[in-house]
Amino acid sequence: MSRPGRDDAPDRLYTLTGGRSRSGPDAPFDLVTLVVAECDPVVGMQSEHAAILRLAQRPTAVVEIAAELRLPVSITKILLSDLLAAGRVSARHPHHSALPDPDILEQVLVGLRNL
Repeated sequence: MSRPGRDDAPDRLYTLTGGRSRSGPDAPFDLVTLVVAECDPVVGMQSEHAAILRLAQRPTAVVEIAAELRLPVSITKILLSDLLAAGRVSARHPHHSALPDPDILEQVLVGLRNL
């Protein structure tokens, strides 16, 4: 059984990224970064870029985009960096909720133990 992206011809991946092997040093992308399209695809755009813009109509995680495109995450990050530099997508990390008060957690734990 083959895994998505692993069996792609290396020359196809090289062509997709223009020979780059890493996204820019200031690219904000990790696996859970949420990507949102800022515009619709345009005629003549690279098909993978257009697919990303269609997928990211709503906030979508980088890892989900990579899975849908059946591309390695590293390649997806390079494509996303291109779109970010062109102003076609925005990226943000999901909000981390504040940790609950430890006293409340302790009370919940005691209540569960008493059940």
